[in-house]
Amino acid sequence: MEQTRALNALAPYLALSKSANSPRAAVDLIGQATSAPHTYVFAELLQAPTIQALRTDNQYAGHYRLLEIFAWGTWEEYHMAESLPSLSDAQSLKLRLLTLLTVASRPSHGTNSALSYPSLQSALSLSSPLDLEHVITTAIYNNLITATISPSTQTVNITSIAPLRDLAPGSIPSLISTLSAWSGRCDAVLADLEAEIAAVKKHAYERKREEKRRDAQIKAARNENESPGIGESNKGVAMHNTRSSGRPHMSYDSGNGWNDVGGMGDDDEDAMDVDAPGGGGRKKRGPIMGMMNKFKR
Repeated sequence: MEQTRALNALAPYLALSKSANSPRAAVDLIGQATSAPHTYVFAELLQAPTIQALRTDNQYAGHYRLLEIFAWGTWEEYHMAESLPSLSDAQSLKLRLLTLLTVASRPSHGTNSALSYPSLQSALSLSSPLDLEHVITTAIYNNLITATISPSTQTVNITSIAPLRDLAPGSIPSLISTLSAWSGRCDAVLADLEAEIAAVKKHAYERKREEKRRDAQIKAARNENESPGIGESNKGVAMHNTRSSGRPHMSYDSGNGWNDVGGMGDDDEDAMDVDAPGGGGRKKRGPIMGMMNKFKR
């Protein structure tokens, strides 16, 4: 989004570069492009033939170098260089904003890290914290960075940076090295995540297997407890039926013969009283013999 807007802002100056037939016209075009709002990329303008012609011009070579600094340089590089044209207020603010992007994106800082007021004031050549806060606020409103200013702790916490700086010549190898290191860190993180996922799956499988084993043990214990209970219950019913059924109690008298005197008691359950012939008293006779004699009569 920011890159598209920056390229659209540069498009009119690319069109004008085709008609800048004199070195003076090309110099004026550089001044206009670097002062205009929303122009933050300049590599395409540097490639224009009329601008490239300034590179070998002894009188205007400094303007070409100035455009290179706006493309990928910093405020410090501008002050270290010699024979460069002076900057207007708009150009000074623009170069400070671009330098802020470079400082915030350095590997030593990175995103989600706090930058101190003194370090930023030194990098941007600002004398007061108020001036620094003005630059930071301008960068935030122009969607160049996402940041939080903390005057109490004198820090700026930058969480995102717009990719608006051009690549300097010869920076590709270092960029590849940086990307390779980042890729290696990503691979290490992915390996750790895969190992963690495998451990979680293994733990879940073992827990499920343990639950099945416990369920099987509980089911077996229930079946074992229920089987004897049913046998004891049937046994109790059978014993109750046997005791409550009773058997007939028969008694023999010499004058009247066999008589039914009701159910047998617990003491004489398996025998019947019989009067012995001749008045010899009573004697025990088995229940089956007593019943047979009754039916004979």
